[in-house]
Amino acid sequence: MLGTANATAGTTPAPTTAMATGPGGSGGGDDRSNTAIITRTRTRTKRPSLYRVLLLNDDYTPMEFVVLVVERFFNKSHEDAYQIMMHVHHNGVGECGVFTYEVAETKVTQVMDFARKHQHPLQCVMEKK
Repeated sequence: MLGTANATAGTTPAPTTAMATGPGGSGGGDDRSNTAIITRTRTRTKRPSLYRVLLLNDDYTPMEFVVLVVERFFNKSHEDAYQIMMHVHHNGVGECGVFTYEVAETKVTQVMDFARKHQHPLQCVMEKK
């Protein structure tokens, strides 16, 4: 006969909870069976594309005006602005800076608006680097 408590009441014994066993199935105290591995996916941010802002040479815009534009809109020193202006003058095109799309677009618009306001045909464009 089983134990007295179970036999006299006529009930079935309470189900026992089996302990989790490790890979060997022996229940030999392997703690890894109760451990969950949580993996976290990391989102990688993509670097934004960069754009070169270029000034194009023309035969009508004064050199002093080009230097002023480069100083004002690209925060260059007078010497750097002069070098960029001379590069534009000799090579037909010169890079004023490299920026993200939105910043480059804004710079181009500012330069073009400023040139039109002062009645100069200076052209400023952007190209993907």
